[in-house]
Amino acid sequence: MEATRKTVLCFCSVLFFLTDVSCELIRVSSLVHFGTEGRPLLLPVDARFPLEEAEIQGTWSHTKLSGTRTTLVSFNKESEIMNMMYLKHLHFRHPNASLLIVKLNKDDEGYYHLSLNIEFYNQTGLIIKEERTIYVTVDEPVSTPVIEKKPSFAVIEDKANVTWTCSVEKGTRVVFQWLRDNAALTPSKRYHFIQDNSTLLISPVRKEDKGTYRCAASNPVSQIRKSRGVELNVYYGPYNLEVNSGQGLRTGEVFTINPGELVYFECQADSNPPNSYVWISKSRNATQIITEGPRLEVLSYKLAQTEEYMCRAFNNVTKKQDEAQFTLVVASLGTGKEKYTHDGKSVSPLAVIAVCSSFIIGFMLLFLLRTICHPKRVLMSIYNRPFSEQKRSHLSGHEDAKEDFGIYEFVSVPGKMESTQASCKSLARFESIQDMHTTIYDVIRHVPESPSTSLLNRALVSVGIWCAGMLCTWHDEETGSDRWMLQHVAECPPTYSC
Repeated sequence: MEATRKTVLCFCSVLFFLTDVSCELIRVSSLVHFGTEGRPLLLPVDARFPLEEAEIQGTWSHTKLSGTRTTLVSFNKESEIMNMMYLKHLHFRHPNASLLIVKLNKDDEGYYHLSLNIEFYNQTGLIIKEERTIYVTVDEPVSTPVIEKKPSFAVIEDKANVTWTCSVEKGTRVVFQWLRDNAALTPSKRYHFIQDNSTLLISPVRKEDKGTYRCAASNPVSQIRKSRGVELNVYYGPYNLEVNSGQGLRTGEVFTINPGELVYFECQADSNPPNSYVWISKSRNATQIITEGPRLEVLSYKLAQTEEYMCRAFNNVTKKQDEAQFTLVVASLGTGKEKYTHDGKSVSPLAVIAVCSSFIIGFMLLFLLRTICHPKRVLMSIYNRPFSEQKRSHLSGHEDAKEDFGIYEFVSVPGKMESTQASCKSLARFESIQDMHTTIYDVIRHVPESPSTSLLNRALVSVGIWCAGMLCTWHDEETGSDRWMLQHVAECPPTYSC
């Protein structure tokens, strides 16, 4: 055991000389203790050496913040002598020299000093002195803080200041903190914290200062406690005035609407209290108030092609106003998104779709009919008839000429090399045909069952005629009458006139 004691002493001596750090024979848990008023507080001491191997002697003393020092207890290993003034207020604990304050009060605050002399057995004359000082605070727990605002009514921005105060009924060494909408506030050019942060001055008040304010209070022996929220109402505006409409087409400050369209305009601005709105029609010579309120209804058929308007917002409290001007143009947008109105009501989109569908269907039927009944197709159908159908009797216009009895046909067939028969009267139905072009031609005379050679000799057979849609006439010398035939002729013989 003696060897252990010597080893400890040697180790401490070497550590002190080599590192300039003393070897602690006693230890305290903290040099600062936060005590709560009315509750006990223990100042613990932990001996780092075997108590049975040494003799100890020491004292506890208390120095108040005013500087007054008082010896509380003197002790040794076997006994202690307590200051009679503190017999019921303090307890000394053996063997490690800890001190218990039974019930803290304000007077117990200050510095507590422990002085301890240690002398190990069989080491006569070697006394080790250990000293520790502990600072003790005595605080009262914080009560719920109370917040107050002056003035208590709403204020106008840039024209008023607001003073906030926070107080607690109980509590010492209280730390105050200010929050707006649960966000902590810090000092700035307009935010001034005075009287240990218990007072907040906002000078001047702005729009962004509106919100819910709270103050938080705490101290070393209490958790943070918050006050109730108090609203700061600030009158401001109007700001960011804007005119909007869900109809028509907007380009900058120009609104384009379709003729006959009913349009609504909304005027909005950031303001407290809400603005009063006035709609004004502007012309070259004067302005005219149309209506009041945030909404304007415009019937485009009552307007000129272009109109100038203005929305004016006015705050009756701040006495500030703002204006927004815009131009209304009445013109067909042509985007297919127009809304047609009748007596202030929009036509159903289904009706518009039905009309468009009917138009498309009608157009398709017309195209189909034109394709089927095109004159060229009709003429081709005539050319392609069976020969039995073409042998029916036709009226040539000269039935009274017995010697000329028969049917003369001048046939032009597009795109075919064989001769095809068609009556002149049938061809005459298509006088307007201009799109037939061919070089195939033929002149045929149909003769009754007893043909006459003279009739064949008088039949006009022509070669070399181009067809281009002309009416050719000639004078028949035998009959003394004029003959005609609708043919596609580009060049007639000299005896013909076209």
